[in-house]
This record gives sequence, C-alpha cells and structure tokens, in this order.
Amino acid sequence: MPGFVCGKKRYTEAGFDIDSPILPGLPDDVAKYCLALVPRPHFPAMGAVCKKWRSVIKSKEFLVVRKLAGLLQQWLYVLSVDSEGKESQWEVMDCVGNRRHLLSPMPGPVKAGFGVVVLNGKLLVMAGYSVTEGTSSASADVYEYDSCLNSWSKLLDMNVARYDFACAEVNGKVYAVGGYGVDGNSLSSVEMYDPDTEKWTLIESLRRPRWGCFACSFEGKLYVMGGRSSFSIGNSKCVDVYNPEMHTWCQMKNGCVMVTAHAVLGKKLFCMEWKNQRKLTIFDPEDNSWKMVPIPVKGSSSIGFQFGILDGKLLLFSLEKESGYLTLLYDPNASPGSEWRTSEIKPSGLCLCSVTIEA
Repeated sequence: MPGFVCGKKRYTEAGFDIDSPILPGLPDDVAKYCLALVPRPHFPAMGAVCKKWRSVIKSKEFLVVRKLAGLLQQWLYVLSVDSEGKESQWEVMDCVGNRRHLLSPMPGPVKAGFGVVVLNGKLLVMAGYSVTEGTSSASADVYEYDSCLNSWSKLLDMNVARYDFACAEVNGKVYAVGGYGVDGNSLSSVEMYDPDTEKWTLIESLRRPRWGCFACSFEGKLYVMGGRSSFSIGNSKCVDVYNPEMHTWCQMKNGCVMVTAHAVLGKKLFCMEWKNQRKLTIFDPEDNSWKMVPIPVKGSSSIGFQFGILDGKLLLFSLEKESGYLTLLYDPNASPGSEWRTSEIKPSGLCLCSVTIEA
C-alpha cells in the first residue's frame, strides 16, 4: 500500500495510520467482520467515523466479508424519467420492489448517451454527451456511486470522450467500446478500466467503427452486439467477441439487430428487438443459438419495454405513459407454461435503464 512515514508512524495517501487497528484490541479480520454485521443503513454514518473505517467499507474485501456472513442483499437501481421526459432520477428498490430511497443527483451536467456498469458493488456512470446553449459536447467523465456509503465520487477520466457506446464488466474490469467521439465521428477504439490501478488503458481496437451497440460478459469474454458498423448496410448482425487472456477479437455472424433492451440472466442473454417487441429473443453462448419466447401482452407492438433483474427473474417495465400497464415478470426456472406473471414492482416514472447491485 503506497504511503509515507511521519515520525514512527506510517500513513497511507488517504491520511490514516497504516499500523493502527480498525478496532482497538481486535485483529483486523475480526474487526472487519464486526463492521460487516452492522445493519446496512448505518454504513454512511460509520464511514464518517474515520478514514480507516471509510476505506474498509469502500473496499472490495468488505463485500466478500458480507457475502461470507450471508448478509449481501439485492437492490434494483432504476433510472426513471417523468412523463414529460424532463426530470430523471435514480431510485432504489429492495428485493420485493419496495422503493427505499432516491440517490442524490450525480455530479456534473445532465447527460445522454452514457454507459452504466456495476463493479464491485458500485454503480459506474461513464462518458455520454451534454447539451449547453444548443451545443452538444462529448464527455470522458466517470462517476462512481458507492451504495454502502451513499455517496458519489469522480474517477479518472476515460482516454477517449465518447457516447452511444457499448460497455460491460468482465472479470472485474470495465470495458468501453466504440460509440461516437468529440467530433461526431464513429469510433473503433476500446479501453479498459482496472479498479486496482484506478486507470483506463486503451487496448486492441475493433476492426471497424461501431456505434449504438451494447456489450455483455459470458464465460470471461466480452460480447459486443447490435448497433451499426461502418462495414455494414443498416444494422449490424455481427458479434464482436474479445478474449482478455489472448488480447484478441474474433467475430460471429448471428447477432441481434436494433436491440431496444437487453439483460444477462444466468448464463443467457435476453434481448428485445425494435422490429418485434412482442417476443423475447434469448441467446445461449454455449452453442451460439437464439430462440424466441412470445410475450403475453396484447395491443400495439409500439408499446416497448425496458428490462430489470431481481431475484433471478426478468422484469419488463412498460414504456407506456398511461397508467394501468403492469410490470411483467419472466421466470426462466419456472415450469413450462407458468414462466410469465405480473409484478407490483414498478418505478415511479418511465424506466430508462436499470442495474442490480448486491451489497
């Protein structure tokens, strides 16, 4: 751990004594377990006690201790917007869909086209573009929300400002792929964030620019699908696959196009295509196959959905502004014929995106 020496004491860059115990009289591993047993709503207050406690609560190891103690809980973070499309907010729901609280506003200007990823129990909101006095500007900003400390902090900027790009967490690292750059040109560049070094690194680029795409992780590899490519007419069906161990890209030809919503549940990818919003399209990476599952809803096919995941089930949040539209729930482990039912879980506005955090 980097730091400095003052007198006989050693200090970290965060300013606390390296050698001082977390809790006097207890080994640090026991002290961490004791802190993990404190009810989660008290974590922000605990983080204000001293810098060392705050560092412990922010650490990846703290989540491991809570997991070993059987204390991790699932929380659904939904970015919703009001019916007029003007005001957006992050709201947090518990495992049964009760709304617990709203997040404080994220620092920086209001943006669109940003990326959202969960890393080590924290929410990362990356890049995007903002509009000021009619002029749009791409951003390389990255903000992190710590769900335990209930606070935002700014991370190191990305190497390339971008928006409408793909992003995903793979093997504990975050990848940002393609999109548009500051001049509006499409990008082929790819970069990776390592939380251990807290730095972004440019890695092997795509073979051609790609934008409006999405990414997900399967079996330690990064899959990039959908969107458009400079080598394709219309929307791309190609799937770019990155192997972090080999540092190489390969390509498949049977991807999904014009995807309006996607989520990874278990070992499968669930998608909804713009051209057919009455069926789930499910990808199985084991044999690179797709299958279609009808959605039990009637009416206009223009009524779309956004996805959420909670307790091993897929939630379909209606994008219809009128009241009366219920959330649909798909349970892939239910017996045949009973996979679908309705749910009371519903955000306060229209769902723009959602992530699941265990903390």
